Amino acid sequence: MKLKKQNLKEVHLCVWIGTAILVFFVFVAVFSEQLMPYGMEALTAPFQRPSPEHLLGTNDIGQDIFSELILGTRTTLLTGITAAACIIIIGTGIGLAGGYFGGRLDQALQSLTAVGMTIPQLPFAIVFVAFMEPSMWNIVIAICVTAWPTTARLVRAKVLEVRQLPFVRAEEMMGQKSSVIMLRHILPNMSDIVLMRATLAVATSMVTEASLSFLGLGVYDQKSWGSILYYAFHKNGVVAGYTWWYVPPIICISLCIFAFVLIGYYGLGTKSLGKSEEYQVIQ
Repeated sequence: MKLKKQNLKEVHLCVWIGTAILVFFVFVAVFSEQLMPYGMEALTAPFQRPSPEHLLGTNDIGQDIFSELILGTRTTLLTGITAAACIIIIGTGIGLAGGYFGGRLDQALQSLTAVGMTIPQLPFAIVFVAFMEPSMWNIVIAICVTAWPTTARLVRAKVLEVRQLPFVRAEEMMGQKSSVIMLRHILPNMSDIVLMRATLAVATSMVTEASLSFLGLGVYDQKSWGSILYYAFHKNGVVAGYTWWYVPPIICISLCIFAFVLIGYYGLGTKSLGKSEEYQVIQ
């Protein structure tokens, strides 16, 4: 069974705005190689200002910045989505198991969660990636280690609530397997919280990836929005006032985060708060 939530209001306009922005960036990421006006091997005069030939000018070695920006979309989005997926899988699994089984298992998982929440995300990511090696998977691991506890706590709290519902109790009394109850009856009834955390996890993961790339700890063999900022800063583009070099990636990062927050809060977050909703038990 599942608790069906029927929102009395129509889908918020902000959700459509966020979805449109997100679809645009996903399209650019998927077809980045086809959309790039120039390849990264095409070099021309460095530090050119924006022109019809180079919409965002060129960087310090003569690469087209607009092409860089398009190509960097894939790396930044892929890192954010991959990290968010790992965060949700780990956090949901731990929260679901601890909240449902309780007892010593819950105490152990809660202790592990508490330890995870004490680790500062960015400092840990900097140390971990610098010690290991700058790569997409090391960045994903560094983000996951510190980001899953929040999801685990939210999921656990929701599991404790849903488990008290009559139909869940009835399934337990009939001897239904714990795995079936968790996957078929409990997990679907907290999908709003899980999806909301997923959208916010993508946003925070993208910020962390951009921060690491800006510090020179990003994926060195792939373009990303953070790496564009890194070279703009270290090649004196910021000091020289080459705004066409460092402002576009900042705008792209901000727009992506804005889109995920709009979807997560207005599309899913308000539902999880239980406002203006009717609940029904359906088969």
